Amino acid sequence: MSITGIILEPKRFAVHDGPGIRTTFFLKGCPLRCIWCHNPESVPPHPELAYYAHKCIRCGECVSICPNGAHSMREKKHEFHRSLCTACGKCERACLGRALRLYGKRITPEEATALALEDRAFYEQSGGGVTLSGGEPLFQPEFCLELLKQLKTAGVHTALDTCCFVPRTALEAVLPVTDVFLVDFKHADSSEHRKLTGQGNELILDNLHFLSERGAEIEIRIPFVPGCNDSDENMERTGEILGGLNVKSVKLLPYHDLARTKYASLGRTDTMPHAKPPSPDRIAHAVRLLRARHVNARSGTE
Repeated sequence: MSITGIILEPKRFAVHDGPGIRTTFFLKGCPLRCIWCHNPESVPPHPELAYYAHKCIRCGECVSICPNGAHSMREKKHEFHRSLCTACGKCERACLGRALRLYGKRITPEEATALALEDRAFYEQSGGGVTLSGGEPLFQPEFCLELLKQLKTAGVHTALDTCCFVPRTALEAVLPVTDVFLVDFKHADSSEHRKLTGQGNELILDNLHFLSERGAEIEIRIPFVPGCNDSDENMERTGEILGGLNVKSVKLLPYHDLARTKYASLGRTDTMPHAKPPSPDRIAHAVRLLRARHVNARSGTE
């Protein structure tokens, strides 16, 4: 049986997912449940349909085409019966207002490689390549490994955006075919990490040490979320941990809450903190705390 994966729509001409101009594939499935997650559509491993009510023009096309009666119209108002939806995607293709969107489509590594190679010229001119993100790409380890192998065979630079809460065997397998690891670091304290993500950070730290000891190129990315992980104490402890590792750079990514409409469209509880984005001064202060501990830190907006 051929290997397949479930991905979201690829993001072309990405410039924040590794060096140069890149194509980013977002794989479905994630072992963490970060309260600030801005890609909630990537968390479940299975395809799911989103309904953006504000885009609905009440054309009724979805009602006529759905084989399971997941859509209905009552008093000229659209109703989506999520429990009846099998995520077949027929209604998405029929929706005239683009209010329906299927998150998660099956693809083979060969198909994904072919899509990526359409932009080879941009990679070569900019020093870019392909990034696998998510979700957590190693939640689909076989697909991830095969795609990375094919990309490397084609001479494409590869990056893996990972939370590192994955089996060691998955990291070991992709290490030879991954040029740079973009590792998310949420919190230095394991109990706080569990409150914020649903899991402790021991496995993440172990895997970080493994990558560092094996000489992998590592870029740390810290989602800088006011009231969650932005305290001086956490930044100092984070600096102590990362300062002892072979880490090329650390980026602080300022929090935003632009994903709230995604939670509503998926019928999911919105867990995002009600916090304003951190000010440039606050980020600069955190950068100084990290640099004081010999960490090559900078703002992710630079």
